[in-house]
Amino acid sequence: MIHRTIEFQGKRMNYQDEGSGKQVLVLLHGFMNSLKVWQRFVLEYMHYIRVITIDLIGHGDSEVVGEVSSMELQADMIKAVLDNANVRQCVMVGHSMGGMITLAFAEKYPDYLKGFCLLHSQAMSDNPKGIENRKRACHVVSENRLKYVVDFIPNLFAKKNVSKCASEIEELKEIAMATSKEGIIAAQMGMIERKDRQDVLEQSKVPVLFIIGKDDIRIDVLNVLAQASLADFSEIMILNSGHMSFIEEEEVIKQRLLSFTKMCFSI
Repeated sequence: MIHRTIEFQGKRMNYQDEGSGKQVLVLLHGFMNSLKVWQRFVLEYMHYIRVITIDLIGHGDSEVVGEVSSMELQADMIKAVLDNANVRQCVMVGHSMGGMITLAFAEKYPDYLKGFCLLHSQAMSDNPKGIENRKRACHVVSENRLKYVVDFIPNLFAKKNVSKCASEIEELKEIAMATSKEGIIAAQMGMIERKDRQDVLEQSKVPVLFIIGKDDIRIDVLNVLAQASLADFSEIMILNSGHMSFIEEEEVIKQRLLSFTKMCFSI
């Protein structure tokens, strides 16, 4: 697959653009991941639709822009990628932090979206405890980045799936270890500063898909269910997984995201 780059605020950003047609799916990875996590999805989707994956700021082969990778800054970068790729409408799927960025994009550039999916993500800002946890994480990363990565990744999976997904967990650790200390901290600071975007759901004119896992310790299922009721057109998919359903339940997610994309472009 071919990597493409653009310059954004004087820094290099990396993305991939595969497949063809008017139906365009944009996949945004989560915290300490990269576009590599979508490789198997791209290899399948490229036969049916056009699919774009992007290394978020400070992740993968995209450079760090500043001390804070705000959700708004990330959204501006994604728009720059889409403009460079001559894409004016798409369905956007954001996993975890990628979902927070998707909401910022939906707020700033709603005309670009035919629909969007929050994959193990939600619209509320951090509560004081969440902010304190992120600040603590920044300190740990500063002291021992590798230990933080090793401890963080397995906890994203449902305990019953850790053994089954052992090879995938090791791959994710390698991706995360390639993320610089500066990139990790800038992303955490961006999530600390993000605002509540439940109003984006209330004002959405396009379909919204929420995918959550019963064993996801990072997302409050009840909060997501309440948020899903805010949108005029929303769907909810609950899986027997942790925070990484696109790995834990790969085939199910592949089919659902493709059918959601086709549906959004049909209405």
